[in-house]
Amino acid sequence: MPTEQDPRSAEIAWLPDLLYTSGQFQRNLALVCNASGRIVKLAAANELRDEKRMRLPNRAILPGMINARSHAFQRVIRGHTEYRTNDQADSFWTWREMMYSAATRLSPEDVYDASRMTFMEMALGGITAAGEVHYMHHAPDGKPYDDPNLLGKEVIRAANDIGLRIALLRVAYVRSGFQTEPNPRQARFIEADSEKYLLAVTRLSDELAQAESDGNSTAWVGVAPHSVRAVPLAYLQDVIEFAGRRNLKVHMHVAEQPAEVSACVEEYGRSPVALLDTEGLLNQNFTAVHAIHVTPKAITSFARSGAMVCACPTTERNLGDGVVPAAEYFKHGVNICLGTDSHAQVDLFEDARELEYHLRLQKLERVVLGAESKSDSVAGSTGELAGRLFDCATIHGARSIGASSGALETGKPADFFTVDLNDPSVAGASRADLLSGIIFSASRAAVREVFVGGKPIVSEGQHLLQDDVVEKFKELQQRLWG
Repeated sequence: MPTEQDPRSAEIAWLPDLLYTSGQFQRNLALVCNASGRIVKLAAANELRDEKRMRLPNRAILPGMINARSHAFQRVIRGHTEYRTNDQADSFWTWREMMYSAATRLSPEDVYDASRMTFMEMALGGITAAGEVHYMHHAPDGKPYDDPNLLGKEVIRAANDIGLRIALLRVAYVRSGFQTEPNPRQARFIEADSEKYLLAVTRLSDELAQAESDGNSTAWVGVAPHSVRAVPLAYLQDVIEFAGRRNLKVHMHVAEQPAEVSACVEEYGRSPVALLDTEGLLNQNFTAVHAIHVTPKAITSFARSGAMVCACPTTERNLGDGVVPAAEYFKHGVNICLGTDSHAQVDLFEDARELEYHLRLQKLERVVLGAESKSDSVAGSTGELAGRLFDCATIHGARSIGASSGALETGKPADFFTVDLNDPSVAGASRADLLSGIIFSASRAAVREVFVGGKPIVSEGQHLLQDDVVEKFKELQQRLWG
């Protein structure tokens, strides 16, 4: 019998029907994690000894997905922007006004309640870590709080209470645009002094580092200069130089709308990507968000620098932004991660499949992001396609936000979710076709259990705090919208 000092006595072996590792589902394989929530090994069931065995019948285990882009508070406007205005064409810019109307009315506790709801939706869909792009810093009248990170800490508290890991990507926002009058509805976002912005980032980063004692980070910091229209070049240079010194991840809107590209050309004589490239601001820690309206030269700039792209297909189609040229990015070796962004829908399966489906509508073809080699079999091509898309939702997302998870490997956090193999959306799939079935057909309801650091946060499709989270969010929506 194991003694109390035997480390195996504290290890748990999870035994599903199938486990996804190294690009395929395998049978008779256990995921073993220790008391600190890290994966000790993936072992054949007959190799287990004294570990506590937890069977998961009719389940497949997959690595937790990484949502690389979230604006948690925007969950409150879902459904409130789906109306055509009377006096102008509707676009991102008219949607933005409705978003501002909500942003100006949220208290710190409201931000917490909205964020909890958003993060709980993520957890229910198999997401275990999020990149939260946070740009509300001040009180509604624009006056700074005593703690410049008060609202960011409310978002982090919400993620911690739900059980998700979070990268707080703190936004730098300076102006409404080139030669544009200040917009009073942006008063909560604006930090005109780069020194004060960087001081706030440093302070939050140091506080979070002190709170972690075991190296198993649940919250950390990155920087997010909003865009070239909102952050002048000198300020942008300060932020990215700072990020380089501290090895922080950088996220930034790049070429989301044609108007953004035109404004950049007017101010700098270059497109956003050309500006970033010629100023030496692209690097392996840089993630360009959306990056839709780009030239072939811009794509090679990303490839040469090692920068990534974050696609947010459900948001991009909701706002009418356009289609991310994912096939060209893949052709040049540019990695893509995924985000739910404005949370019109929180379902990373959907974002993964739409990355492909949008291109099918454009090109009138199928399996656009599959294998380039025509000698590949049909089954091999579709398998590669699903694997590529799942990598976007896991491995590439982890790299983008600096998470240590994203794959089920020894030494990594035991962050994973299960899919019910009897769920109607995937029932009957063969082991070879299961990943394709999940990516292209699975309902979010097929996700039944979610673990972060080896601890359950979702069980039988229900979050442990679900009733309270939903009730508080309903009260918030009633106050906001009546």
